[in-house]
Amino acid sequence: MLWALIQELAKKTELSDIHIHADRPIAYREHGEMKQLADHVTTAQSIDDFLKKFLEEDDHEHFNKTKDHDFAIESDGFRFRVNAFQENNAYALILRIITTNIPSFDDLNLPGYIRSIPTLETGLVLVTGPTGSGKSTTLATIIDVINKTQKGHIITIEDPVEFKHETQASVITQREVGRDTQSFTSALRASLREDPDVILVGELRDLETISLALTAAETGHLVFGTLHTNSAPSTIDRIIDVFPPEQQEQVRSQLASSLRCVITQKLLKRIDKVGRVGAFEIMICNAAIKNLIRENKIFQIGNSMQMGKGEGQMLMGNSLKELISQGVIAAADAEIE
Repeated sequence: MLWALIQELAKKTELSDIHIHADRPIAYREHGEMKQLADHVTTAQSIDDFLKKFLEEDDHEHFNKTKDHDFAIESDGFRFRVNAFQENNAYALILRIITTNIPSFDDLNLPGYIRSIPTLETGLVLVTGPTGSGKSTTLATIIDVINKTQKGHIITIEDPVEFKHETQASVITQREVGRDTQSFTSALRASLREDPDVILVGELRDLETISLALTAAETGHLVFGTLHTNSAPSTIDRIIDVFPPEQQEQVRSQLASSLRCVITQKLLKRIDKVGRVGAFEIMICNAAIKNLIRENKIFQIGNSMQMGKGEGQMLMGNSLKELISQGVIAAADAEIE
C-alpha cells in the first residue's frame, strides 16, 4: 500500500521529495513548497514493511543498529534516493525522486558561459549551492553534452547515481558509493588508473578527496565536483580551510593553476508561472582571479567578478536583480545581500 502511494506521488513532475513518518500524514515537496496528504496517515508497520521490501537482510540489521541508513531504489520504472532514520522510537523515511530524463541547457535556461564548459579539456569545475539547488541536474546536463560530443572516457562517482548516462560518443562509467565502491576517496584514487578524460565527483567531502581532485585536475583531466557553499569566494575559502596551515599556500597555488570556474546556484519560486527558476553566480578563473587566489586576497574576488561581467562573470546579486526586474521572482524571496 505504501509503495503504491509513493509511486502515485512520484508521477507528479514537479515533486522532489516525499516525507514519511509514523502516525503522521505523508508530506511532499512540490515546487519547493511542503504539502501534506491529510487523509494518508502512515503506520509504523507499513514503514517497516517498506524497509524489509527494499533492504537486504544485512542492510536491515545494520539499520536496526545504527538507526540511520542511505540507499537507492530502482523498481517499477521509478528511482529514489532514500534516507531512513529513527525518530520518537519509530522509523521514518525521506525519499528524493530521481528523474530519468536529462534536461538540456535550454530546459534549465543556463547562462551562456556554462554552455561552453563541455569544450574544456582539463581543470577543475565546481558547482555549489545548498541542498536541492539543482547542482546534480546542472552537472548531468553538462556531462550529457560531453558524452554526446566528445570521444573519451567519463567516470562519475556518485552517492547515489542520480541520472543514468548511456555510452554515446564517449565511454561512460558510473560508480555508486556503497554499491560499487566504499567511498568517494577510494573511487577517485582508483579512477586515476582507469584511463579517464573526465571525472565527476558527486561531493568533495574531505581533505583527501579534495586533494585527489586537485591532483587529477593538474594532471590533464577535466574534473567536476560539488560543495555546499553559497558563493565563489566562500567556495575557495572552504577548500583552502580544509587543509592544515602549513599546506594552504601550496593548495592556493594548485587552485590558481587548475580551477576553471565556480558555479553557485539556487532555485527560487517563480511568480510569473508555476515552478522554480535558477539564479546563478559564475566565477571564471581568469588571470586576475588566479592572482587573488595565490596572494590569499579572496575578499577581492567579488570586485574582480563585477569588473569582468563582459567575459561572463556573474554575481548572485545581479542574477537575482535581473530575475526580479523581469517579473520572474518576488523581491521578498531573493534575499539579496
